[in-house]
Amino acid sequence: MESFIEALNAQFIGWGYAGLFVAAFVAGSVLPFSSEIIMAALIGMGLDPVLCTLSATAGNTAGGMTCYWIGSKGKIEWIERYLKVSRAKVERATLFLGGRGAAMGFFAFLPYIGSAIAIALGLMRSNVWLTAAAMAAGKALRYIVLVMAVRGLLSVV
Repeated sequence: MESFIEALNAQFIGWGYAGLFVAAFVAGSVLPFSSEIIMAALIGMGLDPVLCTLSATAGNTAGGMTCYWIGSKGKIEWIERYLKVSRAKVERATLFLGGRGAAMGFFAFLPYIGSAIAIALGLMRSNVWLTAAAMAAGKALRYIVLVMAVRGLLSVV
């Protein structure tokens, strides 16, 4: 399995910005994947950090909005059965959201619970445009911090 993931990472890196978009999309969905590794590698190879940030943010937001869409169309039983996101995780995300609505999409970047937040926002039928904007802001901030960390590490080396 580890060699498969390494090959997949190499493929995404080979595709440049488009590969980063796809990796970030996958990572933003319910599938476990780390787009940060791809982004760090691409920046290390000399690709433009701003374009990397835009590509990753767009892909990760699209992946998160896919979770939102699934939540808006499905039932919790479907989400448990087909997406393997437990009812408890969705309930924790719903409690975390606490009726605050679409603005809580900002926190969809959080590991482990981010997909559940997006699904819960879909189940709650929060405003799609506000959810997408809040989600994009949170994901962009995460990638900006990552770029700053990578750039800082590269300047030390």
